[in-house]
Amino acid sequence: MPTAPLRPPAVPPDPRPLLSPVARTWLDESAARIAARPTAIRALFPAARRRCGQAPLDEHWTTDEAVRAVLLATLPLRGQDLADEVAGLYRHGDPAEQRAILRSLPLLAASGDDPFRDLALTLIREALRGNDTSVVETALGPYAAAHLPEGEFRQAVLKCVFLEIPLARVTGLDLRADRELARMLADFAHERVAAGREVPQDVWPLVRPHRDIADTLAARARALAPTRPEAVTRALAALGAAAPLEEES
Repeated sequence: MPTAPLRPPAVPPDPRPLLSPVARTWLDESAARIAARPTAIRALFPAARRRCGQAPLDEHWTTDEAVRAVLLATLPLRGQDLADEVAGLYRHGDPAEQRAILRSLPLLAASGDDPFRDLALTLIREALRGNDTSVVETALGPYAAAHLPEGEFRQAVLKCVFLEIPLARVTGLDLRADRELARMLADFAHERVAAGREVPQDVWPLVRPHRDIADTLAARARALAPTRPEAVTRALAALGAAAPLEEES
């Protein structure tokens, strides 16, 4: 199994200590405006990066993302009203704004409202259908780890492999990786070997624990040895099944 990834916290770090006095004043005034009139967020949310910057706060959050999370948490809305407002922000937002919303899903969904829980999964699915690697990676955070159905989670992991997103960045993979995912990744690895291409190294730790799947992949790889000897040698070594190819002839 891959090393367990660092899990992004459900509550972002407070961005205020890193903000300039002008930026802190802007954030406090913006939060007050949103509390009084929720639709004010439509103009303030996109302005967060310009007004507060994008310095990293920790391994997961940047300043603008944390500021946007504060603005979202300020919304005095629940249920369908909250879902509709956040959906509009997401669909009209650029990738940075979408990442902030995806990172904030655990915080917003804590209200327990069914409409927002449904929206959260809808936004994750929309993100996973795209090809912006930063958005796809962010979508596979704590909310997806806890709530995305098994089949969709497996497909999302496979998409990460295709997009060359390191699997260590997929939250919850250490807990949710299973036999079916190993089989899917073994099929992917076989296709790569058949094409003479490299297999991403983080695929192998998910396949190897399922010895029968690994052995089947090794046998399929050996059959490709006459045409793809280098790719086959690499695959057998990664699987721990590196019998010399000449002994197989």
